[in-house]
Order: sequence, then structure tokens, then C-alpha cells
Amino acid sequence: MAIGIGIAGAGTVGGSLLRRLLEEHAVIEVKTGLDLEVRRVAVRDLSKSRPGIPADIITDDVMALVSDPEVALVVEVMGGLEPAGELVLASLRAGKPVITANKELIAARGPELFAAAADAGVPLLFEAAVGGGIPIIRPLTETLAGEQVDRVLGIVNGTTNYILTSMADDGVGYQEALAAAQRLGYAEPDPTADVSGADAAAKAAILAGLAFGIWVAPDRIHTEGITDITFADFKSAKQLGFVIRLLAVAERRPDGVSVRVHPVMLPVDHPLAAIRGATNAIYIKGSSVGELLFAGPGAGGEPTATAVLGDVIDAARKYLSGSQVAPAIKVEPGDVVDFGKVDTRWYLRLEVTDSPGVLSQIASAFADAGVSLGLVRQEGRGDSATLVLVTHTAPEAAQQAAVATLRALGVVETVASAIRVESEEA
Repeated sequence: MAIGIGIAGAGTVGGSLLRRLLEEHAVIEVKTGLDLEVRRVAVRDLSKSRPGIPADIITDDVMALVSDPEVALVVEVMGGLEPAGELVLASLRAGKPVITANKELIAARGPELFAAAADAGVPLLFEAAVGGGIPIIRPLTETLAGEQVDRVLGIVNGTTNYILTSMADDGVGYQEALAAAQRLGYAEPDPTADVSGADAAAKAAILAGLAFGIWVAPDRIHTEGITDITFADFKSAKQLGFVIRLLAVAERRPDGVSVRVHPVMLPVDHPLAAIRGATNAIYIKGSSVGELLFAGPGAGGEPTATAVLGDVIDAARKYLSGSQVAPAIKVEPGDVVDFGKVDTRWYLRLEVTDSPGVLSQIASAFADAGVSLGLVRQEGRGDSATLVLVTHTAPEAAQQAAVATLRALGVVETVASAIRVESEEA
């Protein structure tokens, strides 16, 4: 029995998926026993040449995928909130399983879409929405469904990881590393979503919802990007035994769930410290399983299309079974802990006046905020000097209060860097 597939989007991911479905049709059928036929492809621009795709299945009407009776499964790889959201919701309500790679849509409307899928008794699958080709959604919703997950740390943006490792390894500046990422296709012409941390925040929202069953809207996630990281920070990190990564952090706490995205100094022996280039990795700590690490290619059309194709095959098998699908995902509103209450450690690099009493004023600023210093190191002599500080654990709000006081001190010329430290103490 042939299973008709409708695909919305024929860009980087959609194009790779189409090639696999059209050119490797026989191979997939031999391996899975499924006859997957592309019946409809919705695109934005009909005038664009699309070699290899039969012209009679191409349309610019995305909702045709819902109304076409020959389309049994709908794949959304067009991205954005609309018309993707309208398509996914309409498809689910029509009883058609949906596969999507759209992390922005899932992060923004996840509970609504999960509920629509549950009401219709059909699957909504989105393995490719987080981590590209890394299998992580299914392990969280199936293998670890009965596990109490306590913490999730993720390098979930290949662009920023490539930029940070290039800056550290090659000694290049941020702009040069970004340009290289764009030439290699890791970064978009407008890289804002990646380098600002917004892309990672959307994925963090999804991971937190699946790990803890509590949905955290992206606007509740403290988010910082990588644009202020400098070569001096990498030099200090190396001397202190750290590497710098952009992390999505989600953790279960007694008072709720905390989710955040920001650059982090990681100890060199941490499992995520070895993740380099455009690779993504997700580290899970659970009460029974201990520590798990999932790693693999996080950027590019082919790895992402592989994850989408896996979901297509899964949905097709469920479709052929003819039974109603029990929802694998259940999320509810819950307590989201204000980031200011979360215990953190900080690395700080200060440019200060090299004069008597400077250290005592700085130490007083931290003491008044309730933060103690774990390391103080001075670099340089003369009219000005560089101070490198690492604090002990204290509430984030106290750390920020101390830094605000530092900025107002006359002896502090600038707070050049402030990066949080991930370590056992924190």
C-alpha cells in the first residue's frame, strides 16, 4: 500500500528530504517495507527551477496538502510561524500525522499543537527540531519517559559552536570566525537568531518541556549570545582549565524549573568540553540512569533530513497500523524559577586603575552583595591593569548586583567580560 506524503518547503532540508524520497524510494522500501510516495510539494516560488521534482506535484498553495485526499502524511520544513502553524494545526485536525523540523513553531505553540494531535489521535513528530541529526526527542519521550531527569545541558546551535571553537583554536576574531561559518553554510546571511542565543532558547524550551513535563515559553528564558566573547576570554579560559561554549541549561529545582541560555566556561574534563565545530551535543543527568551524552551533526540539510525521514517512517508505520495514537508528550504549566534566584558562579575580567586600594574596593563590592571571591589574578602593570576574578556560588541576582557596583567604581575602567562558570560547586 502506497502512503502519500505532502511536503511543505523545498529548501535546504526539504530539498534533501525530497531527494532521498524520490531517488532512494526503492532502497527505503526494501529496508522498511514502506512504499512512500511524494504526492504534493508546496513551495513559495513556482518560477524557481526544481530539477528532479515532477512539475505536476508542485503547488504554491500550502493548504492543498490538507485538502488533497492522496496526502496521508504532512511534512512541514518551510520554517517560521506562519503559514507553518496554520498548516500543522489544520493537518492535525484533519487527522493527518505531521512531521516538522520547526523548532520556532514548536517552542511558540507546543502545548496547543500537542493537544490537537492528542485530540485527533495522530502523531506530531519533530525529532529534527532539536539537534539536527541527533536522536534526542524520541529518547526523552520514550526511552526516558519514566526517568526523573534532573538536568539537561545542550550545545544545540552548530553555528555558535563552530564560531567559538574557531576563535579558541585559530586565534581569529569573532567577525572572521562568523564569515567562515557563513562560507561553509553553517551560518545564515543574517546570523542574528544563532549568535543572539534565540535559536538555542527555542530548543531549550522544547528540551525542558520534554524532560520535565513543564512548558516554558521562550520569553521566560534568560538568553544571552556570543557577540561579546573575545580572544582574551579564551586565553583566560585556557589558563584556568576551561573552554567556552554557548549552553542551553534546563534543570529541575525544588521550587520549579529553571531554563536559560548563555555562554559558559566549562571545565576541560566536562563531557561537553570536547564538542567542537558545528557538532551538537546534549548531556542529560537523571536520578537512575546517571549521565547520558547524545552527540552528532547539528547543522546542514542532510543530517536534519535524516531525522525528518526517520519521523516519516515512524508516522507511516503508525498510519498503517490504523490505531489511534496515544500522546507521547504531556506538558502542563508549572513554576518557572526566576533566574535571579538561581545559584551561579561568574568569571569576570576587569580593566582597573593600578593604584593602592583597588583590590579592597572590589572585594568590598562583592562582600556587600553577599558574593565571595574564589580567585583573583592581576595581569599587567603601569597606569592600568587587568584583573581576572572567579566568584564562588551565589544567587544570580547577587552576582549581578556586585557587577553593577563594580561598574560604578571610579577605579574600574570597564567590566570587559562576564561569563558564567559551570562546575561542580555551582
